[in-house]
Amino acid sequence: MVRHDTFTISRHLDVPPGEVFTAFADTTIRLRWFRLPGRAASYEHDFRVGGGETARSTYTGLDTAPERLAYRSRYIDITAVHRIIYGYEAVVDDDLRWTSLVTVQLHPETDGTGLRWTEQAAFVRYTGDGGTDLAHLRGASVLRLNGLDAALRPGPPRRPTADVRTELRD
Repeated sequence: MVRHDTFTISRHLDVPPGEVFTAFADTTIRLRWFRLPGRAASYEHDFRVGGGETARSTYTGLDTAPERLAYRSRYIDITAVHRIIYGYEAVVDDDLRWTSLVTVQLHPETDGTGLRWTEQAAFVRYTGDGGTDLAHLRGASVLRLNGLDAALRPGPPRRPTADVRTELRD
């Protein structure tokens, strides 16, 4: 059985939409905030419709065996400075765990950019009822956006605020 879940994270960033968009598009900047946990990491990025990303690493948690992590994405729609839509797969030890459709929307605000991240996940392999897996995915997305916020700031990182809403669908 596949479990479907959707969540949205809204964030204010203190830079113009063009700088936020560049942080997604420019591989050097993107690597400052997007990475898989672990060691022995590899990364490729092709920011164009039909292009995508691949990332691999080996992660060892406390008292757990090493896990081989893989991330593969494909950009579906890119509208400069406004919208990025992509799909991705999360694979652990060569086993597909989930796939997601992500929509990132950027809109100008008086003092920066409003970012809205909506993720629609299909968990094909999950633990228990899948609630822990959803919490893990949502938490990882919040951490990734924290990293984006930090990558866009010239000074010391500031604690960001996030509005996270989750819709559960079976």
